[in-house]
Amino acid sequence: METQTSAALHAVPPYGHVLASERWRNTSLSDGLKGGGVKVLFENQLGAADFLLPNNSCILYVSECDVIAGSSFRRKLARHRNSSSHLQALVLVENTRLSEQYFTTVQKFVVFDLGLTLLPVGGQTEAAQLITQMVHCESRENPFSRRTSCQLLDPLVLAMVQQVPGVGKVKALALLQHFSSVQLLCSATLGQLEPVVGQSAAQQIHNFFYQHTAGT
Repeated sequence: METQTSAALHAVPPYGHVLASERWRNTSLSDGLKGGGVKVLFENQLGAADFLLPNNSCILYVSECDVIAGSSFRRKLARHRNSSSHLQALVLVENTRLSEQYFTTVQKFVVFDLGLTLLPVGGQTEAAQLITQMVHCESRENPFSRRTSCQLLDPLVLAMVQQVPGVGKVKALALLQHFSSVQLLCSATLGQLEPVVGQSAAQQIHNFFYQHTAGT
């Protein structure tokens, strides 16, 4: 069993495809991927990963129910972090009306305790759109591929940052060139963001990562 799991985790899907855990079969997320032109191959030996992408990256998904339950998703993420996986991991967390009160704690655990990259999503439909964009982005030539000294300027991270309201490619590049890691970007203050993207965009970015405090 362990050998089979290891083999699955090293199986990189071709461009335009994702490997998905069997638990996502017949869900709105997998249906959304297919509707976006992504071919989904289901596999039951992906370990803690929910999706493997063509660029040696993986998606770890934390649902609203996972956030509220509070413990199982922590073990799942810690298991991936401790597996010494070569995959670049992106943690998608459902930040909804019901789960937003727990978001601060989840963010601190994912970003600061585990050192993983976190992006909040509103649900499976939004997650499918994000993953679709990343997969299609990988299928095109990356104009920044020669800048190997800056791993942040890869299609996966660029696509992720451009999901933030008010952030296009130009501002995404400016942010990634200014902040040395996505973790620092996620936890940046308004004062740190404003010189890079301006007051209006800084407020949108800050609210995006701290939706639970936007109204307080």
